[in-house]
Amino acid sequence: MKTILCLLSVVVTFSLVAAEPATTNAPAAEKSPVGKIPDATHQPVFTTNTVTIAGQRVTYVAETGMLPILKADGTSRASVFYVAYTRLAEKSDGGNRKSEMSKRPVTFCFNGGPGSSSVWLHLGALGPRRVEMNPNGTLPPPPFQLVDNDYSILNASDLVFIDPVATGFSRAAKDEKADQFFGDSADLDSVGEFIRLWTTRHERWLSPKYLCGESYGVFRAAGLSDYLRSRYGMYLNGLILVSGVLDFATINDRPGNDLPYPLYLPAYTAVAQFHHKLPPDLQTNLPGALAEARTFARGEYVSALQQGAMLSAAEHQKVAAELVRLTGLSPQVIEDNNLRIDEGVFRKQLLHDQGLILGAYDARITGRDDDPASPYPDFDPSYAATLGPFAAAMNAYVRDDLKFEDDLPYEIIAGVQPWNYGSPNNYPSAGEKLASAMNQNPYMRVLVLGGRCDLVCPIDTVRYALNHMALDDAYRTNITYAEFAAGHMMYVNLPDLKKMQQVIETFVKP
Repeated sequence: MKTILCLLSVVVTFSLVAAEPATTNAPAAEKSPVGKIPDATHQPVFTTNTVTIAGQRVTYVAETGMLPILKADGTSRASVFYVAYTRLAEKSDGGNRKSEMSKRPVTFCFNGGPGSSSVWLHLGALGPRRVEMNPNGTLPPPPFQLVDNDYSILNASDLVFIDPVATGFSRAAKDEKADQFFGDSADLDSVGEFIRLWTTRHERWLSPKYLCGESYGVFRAAGLSDYLRSRYGMYLNGLILVSGVLDFATINDRPGNDLPYPLYLPAYTAVAQFHHKLPPDLQTNLPGALAEARTFARGEYVSALQQGAMLSAAEHQKVAAELVRLTGLSPQVIEDNNLRIDEGVFRKQLLHDQGLILGAYDARITGRDDDPASPYPDFDPSYAATLGPFAAAMNAYVRDDLKFEDDLPYEIIAGVQPWNYGSPNNYPSAGEKLASAMNQNPYMRVLVLGGRCDLVCPIDTVRYALNHMALDDAYRTNITYAEFAAGHMMYVNLPDLKKMQQVIETFVKP
């Protein structure tokens, strides 16, 4: 019983700086004074602010507005809400401004769902303001707060946060049906058109360009890398893939598909170690425990599952004992589930004797079990820990600090189902599109970030998908990985946020 996808980001209030009129890369005709309430056409609003990142003062312009998704005849079929941050140069050498901007990277950011706004990456990890969580990522007491994000990547790259149609303030145009945007190819078309138009209006075609997607946003980013190349001739410098899925066969355990069980096993081992449920030799050696889990998963475990009913009693007993050792679950739970432990069973059973359930997005975080007799958890404690702080922060930030007004609700998570994946008889996969983009653009690099305690999209699932792409061996060195201690939104854990900033900054720097 899989929990499918979503998520996240943060923000905070800052003071306006007394500065000269900001030099932005927005069209002159669209500029509006700081604090102006947008009219019905939603002209963008500009504010100038500062933040200190890694001890360095960064002055930037925040541009908040709506951009149309255009039809072939030039009329609008939707309006997409975005927040873009552009760093202002401390000093100009007096040279050509376009030449200066062409050296500055820009990263387009979005979350997943499908149906999630970009608030999680925005206010949780990358933007200049972030939600203040407890240092370990657990829920702080309300009222919630925004703080300056000392670990933003705005020092290294300009940022554009995109809310796909139906999320945030983004809406289909009058007389247009919203569900026309609810599908894989339609999503690539609309988000791709946004990126093209924003890049054109802001004269950034010659800038280094990156995509950063989380969760289903990884699926979107992989597809966009090929869509932007083939549709507009836009070649990307890199993708930042955060806690995502590339092939749904790796995360959807259904009768006849045993693939997810071995791929989830290392995550179960990491979580069991965090909760002190492993035997002593594994409990004191997490790297060794993970190595053992991965070796077993790729070998004996896969072989046992493939045999199905042909598995001998002796082999069954041996595999069951190793699963007990690596998961911290009781032998009875392993037997009751025929060696196949999905994330819902694991979340329910690991701390069942304590009356606790685990989070799906972050299994470090626990909650009280509302119904001990039910087979699966009734809620996700890790999602409950983030929703309130992020919703409050975004609703305050967009109006109070960004000076953008709209009476529509800001949709943190929107209902966009059913989602058309275009492959009703197959598990959706974006691997072929990503391989196509990398094979035709051998300079495009891929950074994969994953949390060890993520039970929605464990990092071993995306690693498997990448290892099975039809990719030229010469380009596999373009893929790098970084693992973190927390879960899906590893950035809510302060030590992981610090590490994430360093890893991404290194990745996007020329």
